Amino acid sequence: MESPVDLCFTEEGCSHDIVLEKQVFRSKVPESHVQLACNLHYCAFPLNGNELCIWNTGDSPAHHQPLHLVGHHHSITALAFGSKINPLLVCSASCDYVIVWNLDECTKKALQEINGLCPHSQYMAAYINDLVIYSRTWDNHINHLTVVLQAVQVARLTANLAKGQLANWEVNYWNEAILTELEGHLAPVTAAEFCTWERNMLISVSEDRSFKVWDYCTGLLIYQSAVLTAFPLLSLFIDEENKQIITGCADGQLWIFSLLSGHQYRCVVHINLKKERDKFYSKTGKSRQQLDQIQKFSKLYLTNDRRPEETVETTLPVLRIEHCDQSINLGKEENFFPAVNARCLWIGSSTGLFIINLANFELEAVLHYKDYSGLTIQFAGSCALMRKAVNGKVFCLLTSMFENTIALLEINLAALMRSQQSDFLLCGKEKRLSVIASCSLLPNSPLCTESLKKESCKPTNKKKLGMKGTMKDQSLVFHSKIKSSGYTTAPQMTMFSPKTNLKKNNKISEWKSSCKRKNKEYLLENSPPTKSERQISVANKPTSVCCIQYSGDGELLACGLADKSLLVFNSNLTGTPAVFSGHDGAINSVGWSHDKRWLVSASEDRTLRIWSVRNTEPALFLGKEMFHKSIRFAQFYYIDTFILLCCGAEFHLLSYYLDTSKDDLKRYKQKSICKSVQKFPMASTVEITSLSAINDFHSYIILAAGSNRTLEVFDLNAGCSAAVIPDAHSRSVHQICQNKGSAFSTQPLEAYNLFMTTATGDGIKLWDLRTLRCERRFEGHINRCHPCGIAVTPCGQFIACGSEDKSAYIYEMRSSTFSHKLAGHTESVINVAFSPSSPQEEK
Repeated sequence: MESPVDLCFTEEGCSHDIVLEKQVFRSKVPESHVQLACNLHYCAFPLNGNELCIWNTGDSPAHHQPLHLVGHHHSITALAFGSKINPLLVCSASCDYVIVWNLDECTKKALQEINGLCPHSQYMAAYINDLVIYSRTWDNHINHLTVVLQAVQVARLTANLAKGQLANWEVNYWNEAILTELEGHLAPVTAAEFCTWERNMLISVSEDRSFKVWDYCTGLLIYQSAVLTAFPLLSLFIDEENKQIITGCADGQLWIFSLLSGHQYRCVVHINLKKERDKFYSKTGKSRQQLDQIQKFSKLYLTNDRRPEETVETTLPVLRIEHCDQSINLGKEENFFPAVNARCLWIGSSTGLFIINLANFELEAVLHYKDYSGLTIQFAGSCALMRKAVNGKVFCLLTSMFENTIALLEINLAALMRSQQSDFLLCGKEKRLSVIASCSLLPNSPLCTESLKKESCKPTNKKKLGMKGTMKDQSLVFHSKIKSSGYTTAPQMTMFSPKTNLKKNNKISEWKSSCKRKNKEYLLENSPPTKSERQISVANKPTSVCCIQYSGDGELLACGLADKSLLVFNSNLTGTPAVFSGHDGAINSVGWSHDKRWLVSASEDRTLRIWSVRNTEPALFLGKEMFHKSIRFAQFYYIDTFILLCCGAEFHLLSYYLDTSKDDLKRYKQKSICKSVQKFPMASTVEITSLSAINDFHSYIILAAGSNRTLEVFDLNAGCSAAVIPDAHSRSVHQICQNKGSAFSTQPLEAYNLFMTTATGDGIKLWDLRTLRCERRFEGHINRCHPCGIAVTPCGQFIACGSEDKSAYIYEMRSSTFSHKLAGHTESVINVAFSPSSPQEEK
């Protein structure tokens, strides 16, 4: 046993201890591939092959020696602690015995004996093949042990086929019996866990690259997966809160599967640990000058000047998956964990430790062993971590891959998170962005531009009216029919009598019902819509709906079609829709004004039109001479003060004035006026693929996504770009959806800072404008080639998205897996929209 080594990582002259090597143990034989065990106060590991060592992490290392337990004749291959505190049990397994130790009794006997050795407690004497792993049961008592065997038969060795078996043992103090033998794996089983909410469910992973779900009481196989990867599966973790299983393989790949009923063990997400690590360093990597400064002030310098992604590594085998405790006091009101209440996991690999967020499936911190020259072990063969932090410290037990060494590390979780924060997060604490306008307009702000007004008519020149200043003769009536004066009709001789048999006016009843709906608040307790009420065909010929949007009062629904037409339906999809025609290309976007009187549409024909709801002729037309490319998106902005549209690599802010009056002599002359206020280019992109802004209240924030996969935030009060998020998705974002709420619901002010983005093949991401980071990721729908749209409910609790499997999916904002699947379509669902006034959805 060696003395502890103090490792420090110093930044800006302030010491923040990250890693402390508490103890190092030397063994006579290699212990590289042994399943280690840690609980709240103890660590268990084999020494010299068949000797069990228990280290109390709470005692002072200067006056404490590990507890040595001897009882095995062969090398220990698996260890596990029981979850029950009193009595605290630990199980050790080898090819000769499976021994259950009572640590309280062993500690008392060790104190009574001079040599510190004590005999074993209850055990099962049964000779079996090499043991690989042990897993405890659902009730947290070690009265049912699950032992994973490498039952290699001689007859099958010639075929190079190993058979994995699970044996379930029942311990009754000196009585042993095999309850169930589970056969089905084609290679050695490497990990197994009991499902805590399903009494009889057991899950196992194997070197045959698949996982299986068992009913261990009956011995039946419930589910078996396909081959997941080309590399063996090594580790397994069951997330009780999210009802998911996480498994990792020898190639650094992680798979997360849903265990919810009805989800059929679907794959939630697949994570490449190496790619996530490289992405993490690209976001939080420091410059060469910063690294030199850190190296100057640190107690122990880094062993390698290169960043981890610049070194040569082939794989990152996932040796252990464990829960990461976030209930630590960081002090000074600092919080480096995600804003949402998301679970994090420790991922123990051969080269380092990773903290991954289960909400957005991204890395929160990375600790590489080689970055600290004082660490004894630089390449680990096995790993174990404590589930709960003690005083903000987490203990990690490692065995060396190439040496006979075991090391116990103490990790300061707060210091680790603090040392790896990205620059934009630290800067964001000084100046946070907000969707809701919190200050007055600046004098030079583009939003200070006065709205256009119709110019007053100048006095008409008399010479233009007629010869010699006299008016030309004109007919007094322009109509072909004139209503009779009634002089020739007979006089009415009867008195007035009221009509009592009149039917109720349908228009009045509709108006009253609409008023009732307008006064009714959107209930937050309502569940999302899951039943189809009506389905109609929008066109006689086959065409696709490119975009849909509800009016602010929820009474009308606008649909832009690929056949160049724009339709407006009643919200209940009854009656004949109003048809707005005039575009010469597919409708890219449609948007309602705040007062529900106007519609703006943009098309592939490089034109923009503003329509009055009461007239099918455009009130404003902007032609091809103004735009060099097709308009991807257009909307009203700043409570109908401006028009916002994107074209190419820039978006335009337009001021306008609408006049629908017509001169009978000059009927085709447009009286509406539109003027460009300012253009805002998006940096380093070829084309803006999506644009979003809020029109229901005053907001200075504009969100733009580019073809270079970048997400950029513009502050129009300052008239410049405020923040840039590189590599927002693996592909370019095709839609940005903000949490805008509606006039029928009320949300906390902070909720309006949330927005969603989606990209083909990369799911949905939830972002927070205050932190400029992805807070949650939603996976489950199929979106491989079509740009499937997304929408958020007015209450901000649910997200809907289209899918290519002819269904729409609904997610809860606080869960990464879908809650409802809405089937019934005959084609891929491309667009979805929620009604702002009642819990219903269009798709």
